[in-house]
Amino acid sequence: MNYHNITKDDMQNGDGLRVVLWVSGCSHCCPGCHNPETWDANSGILFDEAAKAEIIDQLSQSYISGLTITGGDPLYEANRYAINELITDIKIKFPDKTIWLYTGFLYEQIFADPIMKKIDILVDGLFEESKKDNQLHWRGSLNQRVIDVKKSLGQASKEVPVLYKGAKSNP
Repeated sequence: MNYHNITKDDMQNGDGLRVVLWVSGCSHCCPGCHNPETWDANSGILFDEAAKAEIIDQLSQSYISGLTITGGDPLYEANRYAINELITDIKIKFPDKTIWLYTGFLYEQIFADPIMKKIDILVDGLFEESKKDNQLHWRGSLNQRVIDVKKSLGQASKEVPVLYKGAKSNP
């Protein structure tokens, strides 16, 4: 897996101060995407032990709320194994830190993926330029949802507990 950047002290991609991993590789290629440079899975830098150590070092800071994984698409097929390994390690080392994951896939398409059991919040759905709204929190277009994955997986009903969808909301 390759990545483009590791952002520290980020407040735009989830609640609190976060570490953000921007991975390479995306098959959705949404028109108007903010990060088209991340579409090519071969672009960026190889995600190695040094990159992982950088993330772990930042997460060890008490003021950091957790890790956000975005891109590109962390659930791009070539990324899934490395993302699963990273999330597993992070959850063991930092069980109280939250993990947010952004993907163009819908929750209903990926809820059975083992990764879903390890993340806290999922921002799902393709970016739709016609539904773009810069006033939205934690997502780029009105169709995208901010989903509490733990609640979603624990429910018997098919209804997905969405924290924010549609209308502008203050977190």
